[in-house]
Amino acid sequence: MKQWKVFNQLNKSTRANVITIGVIAIIYVLCQLLIAVGALSNLMQGLLVPLCYYSILAVSLNLTVGILGELSLGHAGFMCIGAFSGAFFSRLTENTITSPWIRFPLAIMIGAIFAALFGGLIGIVVLRLRGDYLAIVTLAFGEIIKNIINVLYIGIDGSGFHFSMKDSLSLGLAKDGDIILNGAKGITGTPNDTTFTIAALFLIVVYLIITNLVNSRSGRAIQAIRDNRIAAESVGIDITKFKILAFTLSAAMAGIAGVLYSHNISTLVATPKNFGYNMSIMILVFVVLGGMGNIRGSIIAAVLLTLLPEYLRFMQDYRMLIYAIVLIVMMIFNWNPACIAWRKNHTIKGTLLSLLKKNRKEA
Repeated sequence: MKQWKVFNQLNKSTRANVITIGVIAIIYVLCQLLIAVGALSNLMQGLLVPLCYYSILAVSLNLTVGILGELSLGHAGFMCIGAFSGAFFSRLTENTITSPWIRFPLAIMIGAIFAALFGGLIGIVVLRLRGDYLAIVTLAFGEIIKNIINVLYIGIDGSGFHFSMKDSLSLGLAKDGDIILNGAKGITGTPNDTTFTIAALFLIVVYLIITNLVNSRSGRAIQAIRDNRIAAESVGIDITKFKILAFTLSAAMAGIAGVLYSHNISTLVATPKNFGYNMSIMILVFVVLGGMGNIRGSIIAAVLLTLLPEYLRFMQDYRMLIYAIVLIVMMIFNWNPACIAWRKNHTIKGTLLSLLKKNRKEA
């Protein structure tokens, strides 16, 4: 009873954060228990880390699309920048910084910083655009980043770094030299430092950062810009400042997801499948189906839509048909007024609110 009273005294956003983080923690503990007893399949174990970094990507894009109200199709480009900058640092310092507990956090920081830097620079230019024009420019940015990385060759030897845009032989490395970025072949041998524990921890951190921003004074200014740009500007809100803030933070979070991705695989390649248009669209689908501006919904949509194609592989001929039907059903469930009313009364949040109201009456 006392616990309910304490929980009831928290404000609405804090209660929502406690519920979401509690659910993530419970799922994490259950997965670890299932792994310990050998009850979790290899397929599912291999999906645990991707579930986390896809959720981070969905949450971060929701800041731009749902909270700020700007359509960005270049999110995979920021993920690509974070992935390659973090992997480059880890490959470069693998022999000098042997402890992954030091090297990996530094790689995360570098990936986030580089992605935020490009996000800020791109934001200064493109956020003066709106609607379809902004979407086209951000899409072009993502494709340009991917194509530039595919023609870059970077190596290191005793005399320092060597750069080329022709081939690896043009680097002119000494015998003891090492090719770190090998054009279209990407970066190989990146340390596999990403674990489910680390990925889940960063998912919680990113969720808290985004939700705290949304519920802060800056977050309310960003939402005011989304709702009515002219009215927001008339009361003294700096439109450019808050747009760049949201865009930069969103890019930094995507960079973190990219570092988690690059340190979960042995070979990092900038292919259209990994960082192209389809990846950006997939992240946008997570956001739309989870609910524009709904941070928790983005996580749920990312988890469901990542698991679904894998568990439908046994239906080779009908897999994508079922996937499309599920997308339509989820869209109706999220946006139909009758479904919204039902969900408020039957979801975990609705159940908890009903219990709180009941406890208030009893008190």
